[in-house]
Amino acid sequence: MTPNAATFRIMTPDSISELLHPYLDTSIGQAADAASTPTDWPRIYSQLATYLELILKWNARMNLTAIRKPEEIVRRHFGESLFLASRIGACHSLLDLGSGAGFPGLPAQLMRPDLCVTLAESQGKKAAFLREVVRALGLQTEVWAGRVESMSAERRFDVVALRAVDGMEAAVREAGVRASDRVLILASARQSLHQILEKDFCVNDPIFLPNFLPQSSAGVLLAAHRR
Repeated sequence: MTPNAATFRIMTPDSISELLHPYLDTSIGQAADAASTPTDWPRIYSQLATYLELILKWNARMNLTAIRKPEEIVRRHFGESLFLASRIGACHSLLDLGSGAGFPGLPAQLMRPDLCVTLAESQGKKAAFLREVVRALGLQTEVWAGRVESMSAERRFDVVALRAVDGMEAAVREAGVRASDRVLILASARQSLHQILEKDFCVNDPIFLPNFLPQSSAGVLLAAHRR
């Protein structure tokens, strides 16, 4: 597949900053209250520009994401992931279950360098992509190239996050097993996932993304806290 010129158009950190501005409300500005240092947005925008370039290059030869326009990748993938990351709160470890191209785990790692983030992705080519991003950005993020079910049964994470994974109901059940404190889910508004977690978790009222993010999809953010 030969990408057209628009596909490989490189966006600058400033242009990414401008596109993400609607997603960076005051709650995101305060999101690093659990970290030891303030959020370094210039660094984050620069790293996101490198990340975007890698997505565009790899997406030309494999299906990382169905979204091809750089601006939409920034808005939908980066913006929604950062929106979720702003609601992580105080924690030490985060599992991105079914990470795919790294959403929401990699933007969360950039925003919260204090976190020990694990990206779980069972497809080998996507896991290779994640390793390349981690290397290019100089991160300590772990890439788990396999199914989460194959992890040690004792392994737990403070927070488990999911975004648009295949087999969402089964993934949410596994998230409930692996999360010692919280589960955060970005899902379709049509998906009913409350009952999967309600036995062991208190599920908050859903946050409808278009109410906060006018350019976002008609999705919801669900947050559940272990009882």
